[in-house]
Amino acid sequence: MSELSPLRRATDKKPSYPIQEDLRDYLTQFGREKVLPVRYSQLRHWEESMPLYDKNGEDTLWLTVVYSPEKMREFSIGLKKIYAMLKTDGDLSFIEHLYVDRIDFCTFGNSNPFRIRIVNSHNENQDYYYIKKADASRIFGLELEHLLSPNRMHYFTYHNTLAEEHIVGIPGDVFIDKWLNSKRLKSVRIAKELVKFNERCFIRLLGDMRAYNFIVDITPDFEDIQLMIRPMDFDQQCYNGRLNFYRPQFFKENNELVFFCTKHLNIATSLQYQREEQSHIYRRMSLGSKRLEALLNTMRSTDLSTPEKVNQLSSSLAEFYKFKAFNNCRSMGDIVATNLDRLAKSIKHSQPQISAPFTAPSADQWE
Repeated sequence: MSELSPLRRATDKKPSYPIQEDLRDYLTQFGREKVLPVRYSQLRHWEESMPLYDKNGEDTLWLTVVYSPEKMREFSIGLKKIYAMLKTDGDLSFIEHLYVDRIDFCTFGNSNPFRIRIVNSHNENQDYYYIKKADASRIFGLELEHLLSPNRMHYFTYHNTLAEEHIVGIPGDVFIDKWLNSKRLKSVRIAKELVKFNERCFIRLLGDMRAYNFIVDITPDFEDIQLMIRPMDFDQQCYNGRLNFYRPQFFKENNELVFFCTKHLNIATSLQYQREEQSHIYRRMSLGSKRLEALLNTMRSTDLSTPEKVNQLSSSLAEFYKFKAFNNCRSMGDIVATNLDRLAKSIKHSQPQISAPFTAPSADQWE
């Protein structure tokens, strides 16, 4: 196999953080740690590779990788079993009519995932999932998304391997380019969803939500079309020290979407949607309180960033919210827990703590 020099984004390069004992115990307790028949390290040993191009002939920066026939037969069985684990709780009765059509390797980003393409031989319907190198940051991001957002996340870990379901939707940059001004979509619904997504990211401290790191899920409703913005990259969960890194509205890659939304929402309405999202998160916190508490306790004891970044972010949030408890935080887990505690207190006492409404940033504020 030829080793690659991965192409990296121009963001702060985040190291991969290993799964420590406390996190492994959490994953085992809540059914996330399973024996996977194929590991990430095994897939690294391909024999040949070729660039993968999209339908327009553009290089996707993915490689399609090829293994020896013997190894591919072995992988095929295991990869279909992992797909069954993600989709049907491990029921193998249907996998005989499935086949592994292609394995792609991503040459950019933090996790360098393998994308597994599964095809149903009866109707040629295709589906995907990912095999990645397990990173504690990403796993905490997936769990927080599972517990605090409207979305359920399906994934399993095994030692240093992460198997993760594909998140279906239109990539944000494609949505901005081809769908943003569609007459089929209501402008105010796009704007509302961006405000809510922005608030979700900021409260749980999920960073780097540039347009190519989230998707837009479009769902026909009985009267109209609904939209939801979902993250698909969780590697930058509470790593960076810059406050605006956790607010999608401040990325210049999102400018066209942000300016579109501020054009269609006034300040009072955006504040309403922010408060609505805060209330939804608080209800989810209450429903899953024991599991969330276990997760936050694990986060507190896990290294997820540098002391300098922890101090920078905690000081910024203390000033932003006028909430002095942030100054006592010693880890990123402390900061996330304090931010959720601040939110809970504001909801309980009916004292909204929205220090800044959703607005378009100026050029000197861009991330």
